[in-house]
Amino acid sequence: MKAIFGYLIFPGFLFSACVGLLAGWLDRKVTARIQWRVGPPWYQNFVDIVKLLGKETIVPEAGRATFLLSPYLGLLSLVLVSAIVGRALLAPSESFAGDIIVVVYLLVMPAIALLIGASSSRNPLASVGASREMKLLLGYELPFIIAILTVIIKAGVTVHLGEIVDHQRNFGSLIFSPSGAIAFVVALLCTQAKLGLVPFDMSEAEQEIMAGVLIEYSGLPLAIFKLNKAVLLYVMPVFLISLFLGKDTGPLFVALKFVAILVAVVLIRNTNPRLRIDQALRFFWGPVTVLALLGLLLALRGF
Repeated sequence: MKAIFGYLIFPGFLFSACVGLLAGWLDRKVTARIQWRVGPPWYQNFVDIVKLLGKETIVPEAGRATFLLSPYLGLLSLVLVSAIVGRALLAPSESFAGDIIVVVYLLVMPAIALLIGASSSRNPLASVGASREMKLLLGYELPFIIAILTVIIKAGVTVHLGEIVDHQRNFGSLIFSPSGAIAFVVALLCTQAKLGLVPFDMSEAEQEIMAGVLIEYSGLPLAIFKLNKAVLLYVMPVFLISLFLGKDTGPLFVALKFVAILVAVVLIRNTNPRLRIDQALRFFWGPVTVLALLGLLLALRGF
């Protein structure tokens, strides 16, 4: 019963969805203020999801099953991640060995769900979006994994997320070491790409390919994809907190750190133009990967 509560209510689906939708509202509100607009009310994202639930679902003739099921693949993966990471912060001793590997694997699933759904729709614009999403995934995963390897080494060579949090409680947050700071910057840039936010939103790019990967989605499946993005907006900052800012994990401290990371994400989004996919690949495989390798080398040398 406790496990079911953890996955469905707190820190799983319900809690992560609500916080993610509120974080999305904060993003929209700050963006509106920067553009001299008022912005939506705090409940607007909740209303948008409910409205989509009542809309008609139009399904392409080919690939109906994969088209309809792919959004749920992403959502299920993110619910598991939110429960695992939340449990590691709340009670590090109750997390399981190797959970960080499971989390990294599950965080790839939302992008794969977009790829499967867009490809099954057989829309030319969706295919362009799927191609961009696949290339972007190949671009940011390498430096993201190297940044996590840096954390694993700094925490005493452990793949146990709870032990990483415990190590920071005892010896201080990893972000305050040279290698930890570099790895955090790399992970933050990769987070921006995982979230599909500017400057890495080329797979949707409404002005170019009319929402790309999501162009054929409507009704309930589109609502699930929107919910995926909201939950991911909660999960990624919390995951970064557990990896780099695990010194103080009280509710107030976690909330402040979450807001700080969210503000950084919003600032990156509102101060950069959208990149082309080739520019994004060169960026991640070039300077970002080099920076990640530098952090890994410093971690191996004890810095």
